[in-house]
Amino acid sequence: MRPPAYKAIVDEYATAIRSGTLPAGTRLPTHRALARERRIALATATRVYAELAAAGLVVGEQGRGTFVKVRSGYDGIEPSRDLPVPRVADLSFNQPLAPGQGDQLRQALRALAASGDAEALLRQQPPGGHRHDRAAVARYLLDRGVDTAPENVLLTSGAQQALDCVLRALTRPGDVLAVDALSYPGIKLLAGAHGLDLAPVPVTPAGPDLDALDRLCRTRPVRAVYTIPTVHNPLGWVLDRAQRERLAGIATEHGCTLIEDGTYAFLAEPAPAPAPAAPVPAPLHAHAPERTCYVAGLSKNVATGLRFGFAVVPGRHVRAATASLRAAAWGSPGLVTALATGWLADGTVARLEEQRRADAAARQRIARTALAGLDLTGHPTSYTLWLTLEPHQRPAHAAALLAAAGILVSTSDAFSTGPHTPAALRLALATPPLPALAPALALLRRTLDSIAP
Repeated sequence: MRPPAYKAIVDEYATAIRSGTLPAGTRLPTHRALARERRIALATATRVYAELAAAGLVVGEQGRGTFVKVRSGYDGIEPSRDLPVPRVADLSFNQPLAPGQGDQLRQALRALAASGDAEALLRQQPPGGHRHDRAAVARYLLDRGVDTAPENVLLTSGAQQALDCVLRALTRPGDVLAVDALSYPGIKLLAGAHGLDLAPVPVTPAGPDLDALDRLCRTRPVRAVYTIPTVHNPLGWVLDRAQRERLAGIATEHGCTLIEDGTYAFLAEPAPAPAPAAPVPAPLHAHAPERTCYVAGLSKNVATGLRFGFAVVPGRHVRAATASLRAAAWGSPGLVTALATGWLADGTVARLEEQRRADAAARQRIARTALAGLDLTGHPTSYTLWLTLEPHQRPAHAAALLAAAGILVSTSDAFSTGPHTPAALRLALATPPLPALAPALALLRRTLDSIAP
């Protein structure tokens, strides 16, 4: 079968960009100009740029146009860790740790070693985990507002595998997956791996544009909707009850499955005195449990190296999701599962989550003081901040200058699921030691201020 004619235009541009004939930063013709120049439909011109963007060769900036991408190395899912100078701060990835976690791990491992049947941890575990381990997660989730039976809980090696498991069970190549126009980068990796058609939903300061989602579902066969309703990554919003009810209603009306990512939801729990916060609305799962898959893990509330996650799956999808886990990893890791469920049962996870909320709130206060006056978006107890740049500041250029100063950041490209990427940086606040955060952010601000209009 001959490839579509527009592929020749894509290949032509790709060759010119890779060879340097079109250098980084070059502004390309508008979609309409390209359509006129090549005598193709406007929709075809849009598709040309979409394929070049998916290949990482161009970036569309709202209101400015489409540009040949500057390959700074800080715009991808996993930014380069190589810096030309000694590292000052890693603001590209959240790796929170609490004092004393090493001692907690030693104590937990000693307890496991002294348990009655330590050898059982070395035996093959069933895909999805033993029932008693799934029950431990179900009890933990009850405090999160997710009321589910152990039979609907599947244990995974991290939240990313939980997402992978759910997508394998729910979708087929070519299916449409609706997703926020700015969202968790890992969903793009999985959509590409599964051959899914990502359909971006415009975002507002308070959440996804639900009118736009409804229109999308009326015009395209949306198979599933991936959403982060509580402490969104990267924008930090928490959808209110009315938004959640409407989102569940849209999914029910159009027959879509909701994939609810609760990775950062623990950060939105009400804070202790002196100022008690409003209660967090119930998860989407509570509004539509028959069509919601809830995924999360212990990477952000306990440790990134503890690859323990879980998916709550409606009964009709449990068999397919279990089969996908069997195909990917056969069974859950016994030692990690015992460690994680032990910490869930003895209150360690709950204590760490409380520490994380206080720590995140302190870091937000430091960041908002250091960056006062800049265009910042984020939840007050979140580990992330979205920094919208000035019109003359290009994300890739800003990231490269910051790297030269010893600071790692992520650019908006990693989070953008649509053809147009806003000029912004995502700042991860959890990794630097707390005393080092304010000086690092002060250096970041000075570096951005040095970019001339």
